[in-house]
Amino acid sequence: MNALARSARVASSSVRLARFYASEAGAATDKLRLTFVLPHKTLYTGKDVNQVNLAATSGDMGILANHVPTIEQLNPGIVEVIESAEVTKKFFVSGGFAIVNPDSTLNINAVEAASLDEISPERVQAALAQAQQVANGNGSEVEKAQAKIEVDVYEAIQSALSK
Repeated sequence: MNALARSARVASSSVRLARFYASEAGAATDKLRLTFVLPHKTLYTGKDVNQVNLAATSGDMGILANHVPTIEQLNPGIVEVIESAEVTKKFFVSGGFAIVNPDSTLNINAVEAASLDEISPERVQAALAQAQQVANGNGSEVEKAQAKIEVDVYEAIQSALSK
């Protein structure tokens, strides 16, 4: 056995690891504490919300308080924040990660996000048409690849706006 493996075994043997179900994870709460950040902006900082629905690579998820801890990669799509019975906000995210912790906290780190209220369907349609033209045109391979990514994102935005 090499020295690194032996050192790691000795160092970790004193740490007691425990696994448990979400219902056994300390005091239960009825609120989910949300932190939602972008590289240039913070949308929520430790705000108590009822539920968050998001589009993960493993499928669409609804996250409530006391959810089983998980780390999920986000697909381009909607993140719906249900703050209360009366207030719901929807954001389009281009991708990122959602981390659900055992203490009913949810951290969402997204590359870009925009409120659906701020997105113009007409501008999305025009940008999609332009991106499709470049993707199918005579440009360089790099330009075509970038345009194909834009097409995917604009189609995801269109889908989000139609829901």
